[in-house]
Amino acid sequence: MPWAGLLRLSIIVLIVGALVVLAAWIWQRALIYYPDTSTPPVPSGATEVTLHTADGLDLTAWEFAPGTSLDRESAVLVAPGNAGNRSGRAQLGTALAAEGFTVLLLEYRGYGGNPGFPSQDGLYADARAAWDHLRERFEADRILLFGESIGAGVATGLSTEVDPAGLVLRSPFTSLADAGQEHYPLLPVKLMLRDRYPIVDDLASNGAPVTVIYSENDEIIPASQSKAVAEAAEAAGVLTMVVAVEAYGHNDPTLTGGRQVVDGVTALADELGLSAAPR
Repeated sequence: MPWAGLLRLSIIVLIVGALVVLAAWIWQRALIYYPDTSTPPVPSGATEVTLHTADGLDLTAWEFAPGTSLDRESAVLVAPGNAGNRSGRAQLGTALAAEGFTVLLLEYRGYGGNPGFPSQDGLYADARAAWDHLRERFEADRILLFGESIGAGVATGLSTEVDPAGLVLRSPFTSLADAGQEHYPLLPVKLMLRDRYPIVDDLASNGAPVTVIYSENDEIIPASQSKAVAEAAEAAGVLTMVVAVEAYGHNDPTLTGGRQVVDGVTALADELGLSAAPR
């Protein structure tokens, strides 16, 4: 091929590449957040609550009361992943309530009929509103933060502002940039991202015990990243517990709210003295 032809081909490749990168930068949040915007029906055992964010949004969430036989007089704030809506976490809410917890299933802005559009700052504000709601009835040392996938970034970010009893991180990544680079290896993800959720960096200032729950078969968040999160928690000098779940993938019900997951939460609570008492 003549040099002129090679030059033209190179210019075309560069232009196409630049357009791909530009499109990914502009629409990056559409590649991060996958909300189900429909409003789900309230399941048995849950009540609707309204959370008020600092930037003026009213968000609907679900709260599950403790089971009729046990009450730990403590709460679990569940920060969900990046897809679906709160109906997909109802199983987890029900299971944790049966163990004696009050469970608040946070629903982010833009999800499940809520107003607004998701972003890192927005999800942090939503989590803070959920925390403030629980603090009306519970002391900080009676509240566990449970973060699922991107919600692990939300929960860890919240822990830099408040003092929870403990953190349970299910399928956490080291940072969203690291996770994104796994899925888009040809894009300069670490340079492009506006939302970063730096879990490992945030854990450096965390003083609460941490439980990391992961699966070797997680196809979305590499197990190596979840293990690195556990190592970062240990390096911060806090009690760290690790639960490896036998699951088929990231959204396997065994990993989203199965027995090992629930037992991981209760084990941390018991370690912290948040034990169940008969009603």
